[in-house]
Amino acid sequence: MKIQDENRRNYDKKRKESSKYKCGDKVAIKRTQFGTGLKLKPKYLGPYKVVKVKRNDRYDVEKIYSSDDGPVRTSSSADYMKRWPGGELEYNE
Repeated sequence: MKIQDENRRNYDKKRKESSKYKCGDKVAIKRTQFGTGLKLKPKYLGPYKVVKVKRNDRYDVEKIYSSDDGPVRTSSSADYMKRWPGGELEYNE
């Protein structure tokens, strides 16, 4: 138990808080599936719009522009997301 507590403290010391997003934010999601021919593809897909905020840093996201790469609508964890350059949407739907 003593070693577990020490390991937990060391892990928590270096861990940063995950980013918080709100509905309407533009984000990019990390490509989690790799295969042949994907080595030179971008590591992040997007832009996506945050549609719903769930608990435990989970979000439902929806693709803003239609393209072949990536899902149209999916859920993602904040660990696999980052802000899209430009931040919030310029228009309201």
